[in-house]
Amino acid sequence: MAVTKELLQMDLYALLGIEEKAADKEVKKAYRQKALSCHPDKNPDNPRAAELFHQLSQALEVLTDSAARAAYDKVRKAKKQAAERTQKLDEKRKKVKLDLEAREQQAQAQGSEEEEESRSSRTLEQEIERLREEGSRQLEEQQRLIREQIRKEREQRLRGKAENPEGKGTPKLKLKWKCKKEDELKGGYSRDVLLRLFQKYGEVLNLVLSSKKTGTAVVEFATVKAAELAVQNEVGLVNNPLKISWLEGRPQGLEDPRHPGLSQRGSLPLGTSTQEEDRSHRFELWKQCASKLLSSPLPHLESPGVSEPHGPAILGFGFKSFGQAIGLLALAVTLSLPTLTPFRSWAHWEIALSASVELPQEAKSPGPL
Repeated sequence: MAVTKELLQMDLYALLGIEEKAADKEVKKAYRQKALSCHPDKNPDNPRAAELFHQLSQALEVLTDSAARAAYDKVRKAKKQAAERTQKLDEKRKKVKLDLEAREQQAQAQGSEEEEESRSSRTLEQEIERLREEGSRQLEEQQRLIREQIRKEREQRLRGKAENPEGKGTPKLKLKWKCKKEDELKGGYSRDVLLRLFQKYGEVLNLVLSSKKTGTAVVEFATVKAAELAVQNEVGLVNNPLKISWLEGRPQGLEDPRHPGLSQRGSLPLGTSTQEEDRSHRFELWKQCASKLLSSPLPHLESPGVSEPHGPAILGFGFKSFGQAIGLLALAVTLSLPTLTPFRSWAHWEIALSASVELPQEAKSPGPL
């Protein structure tokens, strides 16, 4: 790598945005951040991207090699001291100094300070040439990491398209929670808190908190799988749970293996989109079961047990034992979990156990309990 006057004039620390005393680890971190933003592969329309990327590479080579950095610091310090001295001179003395320096340059006369600067410059040139001949393993490693990160980002985008072939875009979820307008803590959910909750499921491309409606946000995932995991598992803070719903990119035909016909959250029937519709669906189904169970004429039962004479009533269900009758009752209970008020006395349980009815077809195969 040939040394140019531009390199000697550049402030490599300012180029990387770091302090003069920055350690090698900070230098490498700053290089990665700057190089990612101006990499030619990510900025094909910017003609200066390649030049800036090359300058960053030179800065990394110089500042991560102790000898080269020491030589550069010496040149930089000399220039800084010279600039400070020049700045302190008044206009008249400054003009005299500049005229003197011009005459000295014309006469090939070198002052001690200028000669020291020249020696430092030659040392820096030699160190940079040595780096070029030996090859900078650190530069190659950092550039390899840059290429690897770009490759992973490209693969994630392609994988997201493959998982969502309907072309609905990246999956987005709508988040809601209780929050008063005057609540400065926003119900406990800041942007950092929400990111910490959802990043464990996969890459979060974007997260936007609504500025108009408090207690509302939208989170965008890189992949459908990450969004599915968040919908299935995330509940938010214990004292202020989250309500999560699909906003965009929801996969079609998704079923809960525990209850076929329900979504993977186990609460929404296929074809519906809200928990209110789910509750209405289960309540209507429960009313059909309860209506038939409670409307049949019943014999009087003397005790909580089911005696032999009532066997035919149990057999009317298609069951041969008290345990099987309990299984039918469990179906009705399962379907009516949000509304168990009809089963508030033993008389109601007797009615449910001994009625000979035909259940609605949908209630006969509820899936495993």
